[in-house]
Amino acid sequence: MDNATKLTARDIDIALLLADMARAIVDEPDAVSVLEEENENGTVLTLKVAEDDMGMIIGKHGKIARALRTVAKAAAKVADKKITVEIK
Repeated sequence: MDNATKLTARDIDIALLLADMARAIVDEPDAVSVLEEENENGTVLTLKVAEDDMGMIIGKHGKIARALRTVAKAAAKVADKKITVEIK
């Protein structure tokens, strides 16, 4: 990869990252969507999955949801952005 095509930290698409992680977990990957909204506090990413897949996304005691949020926030920190992840 040469310097002209090299990706920088600011090029990270956090919404796409979150959607890809969720698609890998659920039974209905086509039902996964991420809505991105800007507000005064930063960016809000709303992850939507099929109702039957909510248990898989949340996980036991919320561990999967917490992990998804952690990875998304780590990517946002690298990209120098502030995000909040909601799951619906």
